[in-house]
Amino acid sequence: MAAVRASGLVKRFETTCAVDGVDLLVKPGEVHGLLGPNGAGKTTLLRLLFGLVAPDAGEVELLGRPLGPPDATRLDGVGGFVEEPAFYPYLSGRVNLELLAELDRAAFARARVDAVLSDVGLADRGGDRVSGYSTGMRQRLGIAAALLRAPALLLLDEPTSGLDPAGVRDVGALLRRLASDGVAVLISSHLIGEIEGMCDSFTVLRRGRVVWSGSAARLQEAAPGSAFRLVTSDDQRALELGARHEGVSITLSPAGELRLAARAGSLDPFVLELGQAGVAVRRLELLVSPLESMFFALTGEAEVEDPAALAELADEIVAAA
Repeated sequence: MAAVRASGLVKRFETTCAVDGVDLLVKPGEVHGLLGPNGAGKTTLLRLLFGLVAPDAGEVELLGRPLGPPDATRLDGVGGFVEEPAFYPYLSGRVNLELLAELDRAAFARARVDAVLSDVGLADRGGDRVSGYSTGMRQRLGIAAALLRAPALLLLDEPTSGLDPAGVRDVGALLRRLASDGVAVLISSHLIGEIEGMCDSFTVLRRGRVVWSGSAARLQEAAPGSAFRLVTSDDQRALELGARHEGVSITLSPAGELRLAARAGSLDPFVLELGQAGVAVRRLELLVSPLESMFFALTGEAEVEDPAALAELADEIVAAA
């Protein structure tokens, strides 16, 4: 049984088609990343899955049950949030969770309040008013609220938003632990670098349509090379060597800095060749990872400072997708 099975989902708002024929499959025990730039349709898709808006076409099954007209049981076993989770700011985090458990009329949820606060790293701040929480802490509290139900399926909209690197790591560890217990997790993000280490599979959206879907391993295999900023003792010589080195593309930016794109397995030999030629590598700074390169290629985002260095590789990937 699939945890999420969506087929041909369509949602239009006046002249805009926010979700355009989307198919989605999320299996129990996997963390599935829903990726796309802002405006790609991620939040609308999650709203469709929660039943907050009705599709114009298509079908949805959650935990084997068709998502039809609202009733008391259709979201049993499902937890999560869309956009930023909201709480009463003048109450403590713990009291907010207790109120949510009461509204859910679930005795087991009330008994889980302390446990879920601990799970998200808020055990020592649960008694503080939410008005004093940072954005990242409110995100953590939102995840805690979603866990009150001990869900079999978690739908989380940008759960790492506002978190510092340590917080992102902790949320990733928590989601991986839940997945190992059989929970299905669907998380959306516009930053692949934040969630790539926690996901088993990905679906990439662009302008409401799926442009890629598959396992993390398959995405890694398909991804182009990394992009780097390179500083050497002899940039002209580095350009000459890079021009004839297979798997490496090296250019000079308008600012006079070297930009290097290298396929997997090509970077180390090139750096060694520079050293053998007497060219010292003074700085090698990662600008974009292979998965980020893939994301930019698929979504058409031009956020890399030297898009020309990746254009050829990106074109190959888009053609093969």
